[in-house]
Amino acid sequence: MFGARLPRYRTSSGLFDDMVAAQIRRLVQAWPDLVKPVQFAVEDVPPSQPAPWESDPSLDSQCFPAGRGLPARVVLYRMPMQMHADTRLDLQWSIRDELVSRLAELYGRRPEEIDPEWGM
Repeated sequence: MFGARLPRYRTSSGLFDDMVAAQIRRLVQAWPDLVKPVQFAVEDVPPSQPAPWESDPSLDSQCFPAGRGLPARVVLYRMPMQMHADTRLDLQWSIRDELVSRLAELYGRRPEEIDPEWGM
């Protein structure tokens, strides 16, 4: 009934991906040197078995420092983030906060240095 390009046809995962991409574009404009070397990914759920060195794994996102020829990576987990958000706006803010906090973790900075509105 609806064409593939109409908004009603969009899936919740497609909308989530669009929100992530919009936040990454915003961060690239503000901090190109910090954001461009990092790979970003979205997965549905976190791994069921945390790595042995993870004492308290996050269910919303993870970051992996660069190493062994791989660039630094930030992974957001869509389903846990969607479950915790009450509205679409809440989801946008939580995506922003997760991305900023993971970038800060990768670079050893405070999240407020990367985005002064973090956590608000």
